[in-house]
Amino acid sequence: MENYTYNSLTLQLEGLRITKTNKYPIFIFLLLTYVFILIANMGIVLLIWMERSLHQPMYLLFCNLSVNDVMGNSLLVPRVLADILAPPPERLIHYYECVMQAFTASMFGTNAHTVLMIMAFDRYVAICNPLRYSTIMTNKMVIRLTVSAWGVAFVLVGILLGLTIRLNRCRTMIMNPYCDNASIFKLSCEDVLINNIYGLTFTVVLLSSSIGSIILTYSKITAACLTSKSKSLNSKALKTCSTHLCLYLIMLVSGMVLIALHRFPQYAEYRKISAILFNVVPGSLNPVIYGLQSHEIHKCLTNIFQLRKVMPSF
Repeated sequence: MENYTYNSLTLQLEGLRITKTNKYPIFIFLLLTYVFILIANMGIVLLIWMERSLHQPMYLLFCNLSVNDVMGNSLLVPRVLADILAPPPERLIHYYECVMQAFTASMFGTNAHTVLMIMAFDRYVAICNPLRYSTIMTNKMVIRLTVSAWGVAFVLVGILLGLTIRLNRCRTMIMNPYCDNASIFKLSCEDVLINNIYGLTFTVVLLSSSIGSIILTYSKITAACLTSKSKSLNSKALKTCSTHLCLYLIMLVSGMVLIALHRFPQYAEYRKISAILFNVVPGSLNPVIYGLQSHEIHKCLTNIFQLRKVMPSF
């Protein structure tokens, strides 16, 4: 039965509907996945920060993706873990914490697009203008691209949440494992037409800009590879671009599945699971794919492990 308390600061999360027998296996799996996300992503960031050979625009820009994965999962997954062990009536959350969760969830998804867009630009310059790469992708340019990626996401998400928190609430049940923008404005009994229009515009602009920039970038890269007779250039393009494209497709498919399931209320449980997977799947796979594909990162990791094997012998 839904509670119709007017503008209540205490909300209830519906969470996942899991049986007692599945509760602990799911909890352990999600906990181990979260720990792996923290170790893998922070490990990549620390490795890039400590190794001077990795102080290149490509790796510095990738750090944004790792930071985004850690931020997004750290503010969402621990709460989901706590709610798995709690009985449904005790899955309560303060409204302000709910808004912060929604802001984080939206920033996580938006940042994933904007960061991958600036990474695509870096790959375009590296392959299509290799002689000018060092003059274009300077430290200042890396900082500008980073600030732009996070700044655009912050403004877009800020407006999105600003339109939502202005609404009065007459419900308290969040029909999701965590708070997101749609879940919060669905608590209102007021007209949410403006929210729906901006939300749709937001999604269309973000996806069209993201997909459009990837298509344009890779079209130019493909054209450069086809006209070039350099095998080393084509090999470099294939390795670095396949990694970037793989990361982009993982993020895009995860997001598309979640958006599609929002249109089918009868698949509410699948939507909840996909909402969690949208955070943990890219966060788990991004450092693995980049670490395995990048020769420089692989080389640095190999040197570190070899050094640890040698040190005890002294």
